[in-house]
Amino acid sequence: MITTIFAIFGSLGLFLFGMKVMSQGLQKVSGEGLRALIRNMTRNRFAGIMTGTLVTTMVQSSSASTVMIVSFVNARLLTLKESIGMIMGANLGTTTTFWIVAFVGFKFSLSAIALPCVGIGVILIFCKPPKLRDSGEALIGFGILFLGLSFLKDSVPDVNSNSEMFAFLADWSGHGMGSFFLFIAFGVVLTIVVQSSSVAGAITLTLAAKGWIDFESSAAIVLGENIGTTITANLAALTANVPAKRAARAHLIFNLIGVLWMIFLFAPFTNLVDWLTPGLADDPTHTLYHLAVFHTLFNFCNICLLVGFVPQLAKLAKKMVPSKGKEVDIDHLQIYSTNLPKTGEISIALAEQEVRHMAELTRTMFRGFNEVFENPETDMTDNVRELKELEDRSDRMASEITQYLIFCASSELSHERLNKVSVLLRVVAELEQTGDCAYQLVRLAKQKYRKNRVMPTATQDAIRDFCGPVDQFITFYIDHLDVSVQAPDMEIALQLEKTIATSRKKLRKEAVRRMKDPSNIKSEMLYIEILNQIERIGDHSLNILQLLNQKD
Repeated sequence: MITTIFAIFGSLGLFLFGMKVMSQGLQKVSGEGLRALIRNMTRNRFAGIMTGTLVTTMVQSSSASTVMIVSFVNARLLTLKESIGMIMGANLGTTTTFWIVAFVGFKFSLSAIALPCVGIGVILIFCKPPKLRDSGEALIGFGILFLGLSFLKDSVPDVNSNSEMFAFLADWSGHGMGSFFLFIAFGVVLTIVVQSSSVAGAITLTLAAKGWIDFESSAAIVLGENIGTTITANLAALTANVPAKRAARAHLIFNLIGVLWMIFLFAPFTNLVDWLTPGLADDPTHTLYHLAVFHTLFNFCNICLLVGFVPQLAKLAKKMVPSKGKEVDIDHLQIYSTNLPKTGEISIALAEQEVRHMAELTRTMFRGFNEVFENPETDMTDNVRELKELEDRSDRMASEITQYLIFCASSELSHERLNKVSVLLRVVAELEQTGDCAYQLVRLAKQKYRKNRVMPTATQDAIRDFCGPVDQFITFYIDHLDVSVQAPDMEIALQLEKTIATSRKKLRKEAVRRMKDPSNIKSEMLYIEILNQIERIGDHSLNILQLLNQKD
């Protein structure tokens, strides 16, 4: 008995490890495609459903994908309504595990699949092209997954050879609705314990294939797994912001509603599945197909039933998680919640979002300098204090994003994404220096008024004109953080940098000429320092564009 239990747990561990390796490999192979899905999924709820389905199919776990969705909401990459569409799709995507196990898992010797996959995968990981190496990793994970499933199938005894092993399951049967609710509760607990709906589903299919539970009992366990899988996302959202908590609650509400209506329609629904699926439902050779159809049809019907009520689901989630006072913009540190996963390729999207926020901060600071400089007669003390706070925030963001990107680099990433992390690290450094220059300009403007450095009107107009191309340059690199920088874009960037450099040389010569009058020396020295700082921002802007233009 004890040996059998340990064999089952070992088989589950191998299955789970294989799923993890396969998921990481697939993410690296198709990481850019997944990221494209994320960028496009905000169009409507139907696009979100499709995206959730595909992402969950890729990572083979609705628990993992829904926790990922919660992290996107936490980082404001998704709104609550958009996340609900993805959650619906995640429920449908997890049904692919049932179909894989039903069609492949118990049809013939799994070692006939697993060992060749591992063998081919090992060969591929020694190849030079990154895509082949990543594909090899996915194949190895796929092989280990089926090897674990094979061991699980062999570890769980037949009902006739070891009747006491799962005797409690037989004791639960035959009690009408009481048995139904017991098996739902078993499904909830099982999914919470293994922290993966796919693993819980594999266990359920194995028990059904071995004859320990009949089709109706298995279907009830599947309903419980639909509730249990929501616990992971809710646990992950404990330290997240209010929108992320609401997304997790929306997942719970959606799955609970599905289970509630299924309780009343369970008998006719299982009869419909039995009618649609060939073979007898309680024949172990056909039970797996019936369960796959039940799981898929149930989730599909639940989506069709509730897809028109996404706004209402969002309102209900908001009532469950009310705002604490006035909602404010998320602080950048909150996306690094310890409970939220940083999942391979997808986690770079969070970093890119924060890099964009930091870039927009540099523009705000530069325009803040212009406002201070243009209003000599107004008390701008509060503005200067706010710009100082922005500069401090920029420094914190640079530190946090750098740490996060280093963490991403230590994760399982493809060669292309590792290059992207390297580029982002250097972009963050350039943005931090840009912010420092912008605040230095604010200090110079403050110094000008405090020490009453008088500049001719023409000089002030020259600074105003000089700031125009620099502001344009900053906006230009912000607009290109999310798109590929091409050769024509670099021509524009180089022309902007040339314009800035030429203007500074001209203005500097004029300042040196005015310094021949001793009374102008201090004001002109301040003027030259302002020109130098503005030009440095132009230099950093060009550096950012050149980094974004780097090819893998």
